[in-house]
Amino acid sequence: VIGVGKTTLARKLAEALPAEVLFEPYDTNPFLPEVYAGKTELALDSQLYFLVNRARQLDPDVLPRDRVFVTDYVFQKELIYARRLLDAHQLPLYESIYPPFAGKAATPVLVIYLYDSPANCLQRIHSRNRPYEQRMTLEFLEALDEDYRRLFAQWKASPVIRIPASRLTGYSEEVVSHVVCQVKAYIAAQVKSAA
Repeated sequence: VIGVGKTTLARKLAEALPAEVLFEPYDTNPFLPEVYAGKTELALDSQLYFLVNRARQLDPDVLPRDRVFVTDYVFQKELIYARRLLDAHQLPLYESIYPPFAGKAATPVLVIYLYDSPANCLQRIHSRNRPYEQRMTLEFLEALDEDYRRLFAQWKASPVIRIPASRLTGYSEEVVSHVVCQVKAYIAAQVKSAA
């Protein structure tokens, strides 16, 4: 969910592994601030921007196979946001465009599902003070939280490590090291099975 701490954790993991981190392109999406300001007619433009950019980032033909990458998102979140933000005319078009992009995106070796209460996430959103996020509501975050719970309850693409964000408070070296050890074990298992 927005504000749970995904980007901070991705940075810490990339530093400790070491790995390259691929960030969500939210800061370069020219439509996103307008959508959050209420211009729903731009929601499709915003979602297509994310779809194209994330598919490009996660293209297995472009990602070097001898390196580890950490992202602060899973590609499958695209449908979650599209279904929350697009109207009845925009959504069918988006859903018809989505499958070829999704089919080309690299499958993660491992997913870390970082979760917290929507109220705590909203508090973090207000603290980091990105202007376009300040109108975000608790109801929207609660809906996203439900969507993510459903997504990971049915997730079959790779193993999932579930971590409550409260466990990472302060991101102490000891806690991050524990998560890194788990991640390294999955990476090693993947490399061994590919050999």
